[in-house]
Amino acid sequence: MLKNNRVKKISFIILFSVLFLVQNTLAQIDYCKTRISLLTCAPTDELYATFGHTAIRIVDSINHTDYVFNYGTFNFDDPDFYTKFMRGKMDYYLSVEQYNQFLIQYQEDKRSIYEQELNINCNQKQKIVEALLLNMQPNNKYYKYDFLFDNCTTRVRDIILDNVISASIKNPLTAKGTTYRNMLHEYLDKGGKPWSKLGIDILLGSIIDKKVNIKQSMFLPDYLMKGIDSAVDKNDLHLAKDNHILLKETPEDNSSNNHLPLIIFSFIAAIIIILSFVNTGWARVATKVADSFLLYSTGLFGILLLIMWFYTDHIVCSNNYNLFWALPTNIFAAVLVWKKREGMKRYYLAASIITALLLITWFIIPQQLNIALFPLVVASLFRYIKLYQA
Repeated sequence: MLKNNRVKKISFIILFSVLFLVQNTLAQIDYCKTRISLLTCAPTDELYATFGHTAIRIVDSINHTDYVFNYGTFNFDDPDFYTKFMRGKMDYYLSVEQYNQFLIQYQEDKRSIYEQELNINCNQKQKIVEALLLNMQPNNKYYKYDFLFDNCTTRVRDIILDNVISASIKNPLTAKGTTYRNMLHEYLDKGGKPWSKLGIDILLGSIIDKKVNIKQSMFLPDYLMKGIDSAVDKNDLHLAKDNHILLKETPEDNSSNNHLPLIIFSFIAAIIIILSFVNTGWARVATKVADSFLLYSTGLFGILLLIMWFYTDHIVCSNNYNLFWALPTNIFAAVLVWKKREGMKRYYLAASIITALLLITWFIIPQQLNIALFPLVVASLFRYIKLYQA
Protein backbone atom coordinates (compact mmCIF):
# COMPACT_ATOMS: atom_id res chain seq x y z
CA MET A 1 0.00 0.00 0.00
CA LEU A 2 2.84 2.39 0.89
CA LYS A 3 4.52 1.55 -2.39
CA ASN A 4 1.32 2.30 -4.33
CA ASN A 5 0.93 5.63 -2.52
CA ARG A 6 4.53 6.53 -3.28
CA VAL A 7 4.03 5.69 -6.97
CA LYS A 8 0.88 7.79 -7.08
CA LYS A 9 2.67 10.74 -5.47
CA ILE A 10 5.53 10.50 -7.96
CA SER A 11 3.07 10.23 -10.87
CA PHE A 12 1.20 13.28 -9.59
CA ILE A 13 4.41 15.30 -9.30
CA ILE A 14 5.46 14.32 -12.83
CA LEU A 15 2.00 15.15 -14.21
CA PHE A 16 1.91 18.51 -12.41
CA SER A 17 5.41 19.35 -13.69
CA VAL A 18 4.48 18.48 -17.27
CA LEU A 19 1.29 20.56 -17.10
CA PHE A 20 3.21 23.50 -15.64
CA LEU A 21 5.84 23.23 -18.37
CA VAL A 22 3.21 22.97 -21.14
CA GLN A 23 1.21 25.93 -19.86
CA ASN A 24 4.26 28.14 -19.62
CA THR A 25 5.59 27.06 -23.01
CA LEU A 26 2.31 27.51 -24.87
CA ALA A 27 1.68 30.86 -23.21
CA GLN A 28 4.80 32.20 -24.95
CA ILE A 29 4.53 30.70 -28.43
CA ASP A 30 4.31 32.50 -31.74
CA TYR A 31 0.97 31.23 -33.04
CA CYS A 32 1.89 32.00 -36.63
CA LYS A 33 4.84 29.62 -36.30
CA THR A 34 2.71 26.90 -34.77
CA ARG A 35 1.21 23.86 -36.50
CA ILE A 36 -2.03 22.39 -35.13
CA SER A 37 -3.34 19.09 -36.40
CA LEU A 38 -5.99 16.50 -35.73
CA LEU A 39 -4.77 12.98 -34.91
CA THR A 40 -7.12 10.08 -35.67
CA CYS A 41 -6.09 6.72 -34.25
CA ALA A 42 -7.35 3.43 -35.64
CA PRO A 43 -9.43 0.98 -33.58
CA THR A 44 -7.94 -2.03 -31.82
CA ASP A 45 -9.17 -5.32 -30.36
CA GLU A 46 -9.80 -3.87 -26.89
CA LEU A 47 -13.48 -3.00 -26.47
CA TYR A 48 -12.79 0.48 -25.09
CA ALA A 49 -10.73 1.23 -28.25
CA THR A 50 -13.01 -0.49 -30.77
CA PHE A 51 -14.11 2.83 -32.23
CA GLY A 52 -10.71 4.53 -32.42
CA HIS A 53 -9.44 7.70 -30.78
CA THR A 54 -8.99 11.42 -31.44
CA ALA A 55 -6.35 13.85 -30.17
CA ILE A 56 -4.93 17.29 -30.99
CA ARG A 57 -1.25 17.81 -31.81
CA ILE A 58 0.45 21.20 -31.37
CA VAL A 59 3.94 21.70 -32.80
CA ASP A 60 5.84 24.88 -31.91
CA SER A 61 8.78 25.33 -34.30
CA ILE A 62 10.25 28.21 -32.29
CA ASN A 63 10.41 26.50 -28.88
CA HIS A 64 10.85 23.07 -30.49
CA THR A 65 7.98 21.51 -28.57
CA ASP A 66 5.56 18.86 -29.77
CA TYR A 67 2.57 18.07 -27.54
CA VAL A 68 -0.50 15.85 -27.89
CA PHE A 69 -3.71 16.77 -26.04
CA ASN A 70 -5.94 13.84 -25.19
CA TYR A 71 -9.50 14.03 -23.82
CA GLY A 72 -9.79 10.25 -23.55
CA THR A 73 -7.80 9.75 -20.35
CA PHE A 74 -9.25 7.92 -17.35
CA ASN A 75 -7.93 6.33 -14.17
CA PHE A 76 -8.20 2.57 -14.70
CA ASP A 77 -6.68 1.99 -11.23
CA ASP A 78 -9.61 3.67 -9.50
CA PRO A 79 -10.98 1.04 -7.06
CA ASP A 80 -14.52 2.12 -7.98
CA PHE A 81 -13.80 2.11 -11.72
CA TYR A 82 -16.40 -0.49 -12.74
CA THR A 83 -19.05 0.85 -10.36
CA LYS A 84 -18.62 4.38 -11.68
CA PHE A 85 -18.57 3.17 -15.29
CA MET A 86 -21.78 1.17 -14.86
CA ARG A 87 -23.53 4.09 -13.14
CA GLY A 88 -22.44 6.60 -15.78
CA LYS A 89 -20.37 8.59 -13.28
CA MET A 90 -16.96 7.91 -14.80
CA ASP A 91 -14.67 10.93 -14.91
CA TYR A 92 -12.51 11.37 -17.99
CA TYR A 93 -10.01 14.19 -18.24
CA LEU A 94 -7.77 16.15 -20.57
CA SER A 95 -4.14 15.05 -20.44
CA VAL A 96 -1.06 16.16 -22.36
CA GLU A 97 2.12 14.31 -23.30
CA GLN A 98 5.10 14.55 -25.59
CA TYR A 99 4.33 13.45 -29.14
CA ASN A 100 7.13 10.86 -29.11
CA GLN A 101 5.62 9.16 -26.06
CA PHE A 102 2.21 9.16 -27.71
CA LEU A 103 3.68 7.63 -30.88
CA ILE A 104 5.53 4.87 -29.03
CA GLN A 105 2.32 3.77 -27.31
CA TYR A 106 0.49 3.35 -30.62
CA GLN A 107 3.46 1.61 -32.19
CA GLU A 108 3.36 -0.94 -29.40
CA ASP A 109 -0.39 -1.38 -29.86
CA LYS A 110 0.07 -1.66 -33.66
CA ARG A 111 -2.53 1.03 -34.35
CA SER A 112 -2.47 3.37 -37.33
CA ILE A 113 -2.42 7.14 -36.82
CA TYR A 114 -3.60 9.68 -39.39
CA GLU A 115 -2.76 13.35 -39.17
CA GLN A 116 -4.62 16.33 -40.65
CA GLU A 117 -2.93 19.70 -40.37
CA LEU A 118 -5.53 22.44 -39.92
CA ASN A 119 -5.53 25.26 -42.45
CA ILE A 120 -6.24 28.06 -39.97
CA ASN A 121 -4.88 31.54 -39.26
CA CYS A 122 -2.83 32.77 -36.30
CA ASN A 123 -5.86 34.03 -34.38
CA GLN A 124 -7.69 30.73 -34.76
CA LYS A 125 -4.64 28.80 -33.59
CA GLN A 126 -4.48 31.02 -30.52
CA LYS A 127 -8.14 30.35 -29.74
CA ILE A 128 -7.59 26.58 -29.91
CA VAL A 129 -4.54 26.75 -27.64
CA GLU A 130 -6.34 29.00 -25.17
CA ALA A 131 -9.33 26.64 -25.12
CA LEU A 132 -7.02 23.71 -24.37
CA LEU A 133 -5.20 25.61 -21.65
CA LEU A 134 -8.51 26.58 -20.10
CA ASN A 135 -9.62 22.94 -20.10
CA MET A 136 -6.35 21.94 -18.46
CA GLN A 137 -7.19 23.94 -15.34
CA PRO A 138 -7.92 21.69 -12.32
CA ASN A 139 -11.55 22.85 -12.14
CA ASN A 140 -12.14 22.20 -15.86
CA LYS A 141 -10.08 19.17 -16.84
CA TYR A 142 -12.56 16.51 -15.64
CA TYR A 143 -15.84 15.76 -17.36
CA LYS A 144 -18.57 13.13 -17.12
CA TYR A 145 -17.92 10.82 -20.04
CA ASP A 146 -20.85 10.02 -22.33
CA PHE A 147 -20.15 7.48 -25.05
CA LEU A 148 -22.27 9.20 -27.72
CA PHE A 149 -22.61 12.82 -26.72
CA ASP A 150 -19.52 13.81 -24.72
CA ASN A 151 -16.35 11.88 -25.47
CA CYS A 152 -12.76 12.42 -26.58
CA THR A 153 -13.89 13.05 -30.16
CA THR A 154 -16.87 15.34 -29.52
CA ARG A 155 -14.71 17.51 -27.26
CA VAL A 156 -12.20 18.03 -30.07
CA ARG A 157 -15.02 18.50 -32.59
CA ASP A 158 -16.60 21.22 -30.49
CA ILE A 159 -13.34 23.08 -29.96
CA ILE A 160 -12.47 23.07 -33.66
CA LEU A 161 -15.82 23.41 -35.40
CA ASP A 162 -18.04 25.17 -32.87
CA ASN A 163 -15.86 27.50 -30.88
CA VAL A 164 -13.09 28.51 -33.25
CA ILE A 165 -13.69 27.98 -36.94
CA SER A 166 -16.68 29.01 -39.02
CA ALA A 167 -16.53 26.07 -41.40
CA SER A 168 -19.35 24.20 -43.06
CA ILE A 169 -19.70 20.62 -44.22
CA LYS A 170 -22.01 20.52 -47.20
CA ASN A 171 -22.35 16.80 -47.84
CA PRO A 172 -23.54 14.22 -45.26
CA LEU A 173 -20.86 11.93 -43.89
CA THR A 174 -23.21 8.95 -43.63
CA ALA A 175 -25.89 7.36 -45.78
CA LYS A 176 -29.40 8.75 -45.49
CA GLY A 177 -31.26 7.40 -42.46
CA THR A 178 -28.12 6.25 -40.60
CA THR A 179 -28.54 5.97 -36.83
CA TYR A 180 -26.10 5.93 -33.94
CA ARG A 181 -26.66 2.18 -33.66
CA ASN A 182 -25.86 1.66 -37.35
CA MET A 183 -22.57 3.48 -36.87
CA LEU A 184 -21.65 1.39 -33.82
CA HIS A 185 -22.54 -1.80 -35.69
CA GLU A 186 -20.18 -0.84 -38.51
CA TYR A 187 -17.19 -1.02 -36.16
CA LEU A 188 -18.36 -4.00 -34.13
CA ASP A 189 -18.98 -6.03 -37.30
CA LYS A 190 -15.64 -5.01 -38.80
CA GLY A 191 -13.85 -5.90 -35.58
CA GLY A 192 -15.59 -9.27 -35.28
CA LYS A 193 -17.21 -8.50 -31.92
CA PRO A 194 -20.67 -10.09 -32.17
CA TRP A 195 -21.02 -10.60 -28.40
CA SER A 196 -20.10 -6.98 -27.67
CA LYS A 197 -22.61 -5.97 -30.34
CA LEU A 198 -25.26 -8.12 -28.67
CA GLY A 199 -24.50 -6.60 -25.26
CA ILE A 200 -24.70 -3.06 -26.62
CA ASP A 201 -27.95 -3.84 -28.43
CA ILE A 202 -29.47 -5.19 -25.21
CA LEU A 203 -28.30 -2.41 -22.87
CA LEU A 204 -28.74 0.65 -25.08
CA GLY A 205 -32.30 1.78 -25.73
CA SER A 206 -34.12 3.49 -28.56
CA ILE A 207 -32.26 6.80 -28.12
CA ILE A 208 -29.39 5.45 -30.22
CA ASP A 209 -31.83 4.59 -33.03
CA LYS A 210 -32.30 8.26 -33.86
CA LYS A 211 -31.01 9.38 -37.23
CA VAL A 212 -27.78 11.36 -37.01
CA ASN A 213 -27.14 14.71 -38.65
CA ILE A 214 -23.72 15.79 -39.88
CA LYS A 215 -22.52 17.12 -36.53
CA GLN A 216 -23.84 14.15 -34.55
CA SER A 217 -22.17 11.67 -36.92
CA MET A 218 -18.80 13.11 -35.90
CA PHE A 219 -18.97 11.51 -32.45
CA LEU A 220 -16.67 8.80 -33.85
CA PRO A 221 -13.02 9.54 -34.74
CA ASP A 222 -13.13 8.37 -38.36
CA TYR A 223 -16.17 10.50 -39.06
CA LEU A 224 -14.65 13.58 -37.45
CA MET A 225 -11.65 13.01 -39.72
CA LYS A 226 -14.00 12.83 -42.72
CA GLY A 227 -15.79 15.96 -41.56
CA ILE A 228 -12.56 17.93 -41.15
CA ASP A 229 -11.43 16.72 -44.56
CA SER A 230 -14.59 17.98 -46.27
CA ALA A 231 -15.10 21.18 -44.24
CA VAL A 232 -14.66 24.54 -45.99
CA ASP A 233 -14.80 28.10 -44.67
CA LYS A 234 -16.73 31.07 -46.09
CA ASN A 235 -13.96 31.62 -48.67
CA ASP A 236 -14.19 27.99 -49.84
CA LEU A 237 -10.81 27.16 -48.29
CA HIS A 238 -10.49 23.59 -47.04
CA LEU A 239 -10.04 23.18 -43.29
CA ALA A 240 -7.62 20.27 -43.75
CA LYS A 241 -4.39 21.71 -45.14
CA ASP A 242 -2.46 18.47 -45.29
CA ASN A 243 -3.27 14.80 -44.65
CA HIS A 244 -0.69 12.12 -44.07
CA ILE A 245 -0.15 8.81 -42.29
CA LEU A 246 2.07 8.79 -39.21
CA LEU A 247 1.70 5.05 -38.56
CA LYS A 248 0.25 2.44 -40.87
CA GLU A 249 -0.87 -0.95 -39.60
CA THR A 250 -3.04 -3.50 -41.39
CA PRO A 251 -5.97 -4.50 -39.16
CA GLU A 252 -7.05 -8.12 -38.98
CA ASP A 253 -10.39 -9.09 -40.52
CA ASN A 254 -12.42 -10.86 -37.82
CA SER A 255 -15.83 -10.38 -39.43
CA SER A 256 -16.31 -14.12 -40.07
CA ASN A 257 -17.45 -14.60 -36.44
CA ASN A 258 -20.35 -12.14 -36.64
CA HIS A 259 -23.14 -14.73 -36.94
CA LEU A 260 -22.00 -16.88 -34.00
CA PRO A 261 -24.62 -15.65 -31.46
CA LEU A 262 -27.44 -16.20 -33.96
CA ILE A 263 -26.22 -19.75 -34.68
CA ILE A 264 -25.84 -20.63 -30.99
CA PHE A 265 -29.19 -19.13 -29.95
CA SER A 266 -30.97 -20.79 -32.87
CA PHE A 267 -29.54 -24.15 -31.77
CA ILE A 268 -30.65 -23.59 -28.15
CA ALA A 269 -34.12 -22.46 -29.25
CA ALA A 270 -34.51 -25.51 -31.50
CA ILE A 271 -33.63 -27.87 -28.62
CA ILE A 272 -36.12 -26.15 -26.29
CA ILE A 273 -38.94 -26.42 -28.83
CA ILE A 274 -38.11 -30.05 -29.78
CA LEU A 275 -38.07 -31.11 -26.11
CA SER A 276 -41.62 -29.82 -25.77
CA PHE A 277 -42.84 -32.57 -28.11
CA VAL A 278 -40.99 -35.44 -26.40
CA ASN A 279 -43.36 -37.07 -23.90
CA THR A 280 -40.91 -38.90 -21.66
CA GLY A 281 -39.87 -38.39 -18.06
CA TRP A 282 -36.36 -37.09 -18.79
CA ALA A 283 -37.70 -34.74 -21.49
CA ARG A 284 -40.25 -33.25 -19.10
CA VAL A 285 -37.51 -32.61 -16.53
CA ALA A 286 -35.26 -31.10 -19.22
CA THR A 287 -38.13 -28.88 -20.35
CA LYS A 288 -38.67 -27.64 -16.79
CA VAL A 289 -34.97 -26.87 -16.55
CA ALA A 290 -35.19 -24.97 -19.84
CA ASP A 291 -38.26 -23.06 -18.61
CA SER A 292 -36.47 -22.18 -15.39
CA PHE A 293 -33.41 -20.99 -17.35
CA LEU A 294 -35.49 -18.84 -19.73
CA LEU A 295 -37.51 -17.27 -16.93
CA TYR A 296 -34.54 -16.61 -14.65
CA SER A 297 -32.30 -15.23 -17.40
CA THR A 298 -34.95 -12.99 -18.99
CA GLY A 299 -36.09 -11.82 -15.55
CA LEU A 300 -32.54 -10.93 -14.49
CA PHE A 301 -31.90 -9.13 -17.77
CA GLY A 302 -35.11 -7.19 -17.28
CA ILE A 303 -34.08 -6.10 -13.78
CA LEU A 304 -30.66 -5.06 -15.12
CA LEU A 305 -32.30 -2.98 -17.87
CA LEU A 306 -34.53 -1.23 -15.33
CA ILE A 307 -31.52 -0.46 -13.13
CA MET A 308 -29.58 0.94 -16.10
CA TRP A 309 -32.60 3.02 -17.12
CA PHE A 310 -33.69 4.48 -13.79
CA TYR A 311 -30.68 4.23 -11.47
CA THR A 312 -27.75 5.32 -13.62
CA ASP A 313 -26.80 8.48 -15.50
CA HIS A 314 -26.64 6.63 -18.84
CA ILE A 315 -29.41 8.35 -20.79
CA VAL A 316 -28.79 6.00 -23.73
CA CYS A 317 -30.08 3.13 -21.57
CA SER A 318 -33.58 4.64 -21.30
CA ASN A 319 -36.65 3.75 -23.40
CA ASN A 320 -35.41 0.22 -23.94
CA TYR A 321 -37.79 -2.03 -25.92
CA ASN A 322 -35.83 -5.13 -24.91
CA LEU A 323 -37.99 -5.06 -21.78
CA PHE A 324 -40.79 -6.60 -23.87
CA TRP A 325 -38.91 -9.91 -23.98
CA ALA A 326 -36.78 -9.43 -20.84
CA LEU A 327 -39.76 -9.28 -18.50
CA PRO A 328 -38.52 -8.42 -14.98
CA THR A 329 -41.49 -10.27 -13.47
CA ASN A 330 -40.15 -13.52 -14.93
CA ILE A 331 -37.82 -13.74 -11.96
CA PHE A 332 -40.84 -14.54 -9.76
CA ALA A 333 -42.34 -16.92 -12.33
CA ALA A 334 -39.06 -18.84 -12.38
CA VAL A 335 -39.49 -19.65 -8.67
CA LEU A 336 -42.97 -21.07 -9.27
CA VAL A 337 -42.35 -22.92 -12.53
CA TRP A 338 -41.65 -26.22 -10.76
CA LYS A 339 -45.06 -26.12 -9.08
CA LYS A 340 -48.32 -26.17 -10.99
CA ARG A 341 -50.34 -23.13 -9.93
CA GLU A 342 -53.60 -22.19 -11.60
CA GLY A 343 -53.05 -18.53 -10.78
CA MET A 344 -49.97 -18.46 -13.02
CA LYS A 345 -52.00 -19.24 -16.15
CA ARG A 346 -53.05 -15.61 -16.47
CA TYR A 347 -49.42 -14.54 -16.16
CA TYR A 348 -48.29 -16.89 -18.94
CA LEU A 349 -51.18 -15.72 -21.11
CA ALA A 350 -50.17 -12.08 -20.61
CA ALA A 351 -46.51 -12.94 -21.29
CA SER A 352 -47.57 -14.80 -24.45
CA ILE A 353 -49.52 -11.80 -25.74
CA ILE A 354 -46.67 -9.35 -25.01
CA THR A 355 -44.07 -11.61 -26.64
CA ALA A 356 -46.27 -12.30 -29.68
CA LEU A 357 -46.84 -8.58 -30.22
CA LEU A 358 -43.10 -7.99 -29.97
CA LEU A 359 -42.35 -10.63 -32.60
CA ILE A 360 -45.02 -9.24 -34.94
CA THR A 361 -43.63 -5.72 -34.64
CA TRP A 362 -39.95 -6.75 -34.38
CA PHE A 363 -38.84 -4.89 -37.51
CA ILE A 364 -41.06 -1.82 -37.18
CA ILE A 365 -40.71 -0.72 -33.53
CA PRO A 366 -38.51 2.39 -33.03
CA GLN A 367 -35.57 0.33 -31.78
CA GLN A 368 -33.40 -2.09 -33.70
CA LEU A 369 -33.31 -5.32 -31.72
CA ASN A 370 -30.43 -7.74 -32.22
CA ILE A 371 -31.49 -10.48 -34.64
CA ALA A 372 -29.61 -13.11 -32.59
CA LEU A 373 -32.31 -12.73 -29.91
CA PHE A 374 -35.14 -13.57 -32.31
CA PRO A 375 -34.97 -17.40 -32.00
CA LEU A 376 -34.80 -17.20 -28.20
CA VAL A 377 -37.82 -14.90 -28.10
CA VAL A 378 -39.68 -17.36 -30.38
CA ALA A 379 -38.75 -20.19 -28.00
CA SER A 380 -39.94 -18.09 -25.05
CA LEU A 381 -43.31 -17.51 -26.73
CA PHE A 382 -43.62 -21.22 -27.43
CA ARG A 383 -42.94 -22.09 -23.79
CA TYR A 384 -45.29 -19.37 -22.45
CA ILE A 385 -48.08 -20.93 -24.50
CA LYS A 386 -47.22 -24.44 -23.32
CA LEU A 387 -47.11 -23.32 -19.69
CA TYR A 388 -50.48 -21.65 -20.13
CA GLN A 389 -51.95 -24.82 -21.60
CA ALA A 390 -50.45 -27.11 -18.94
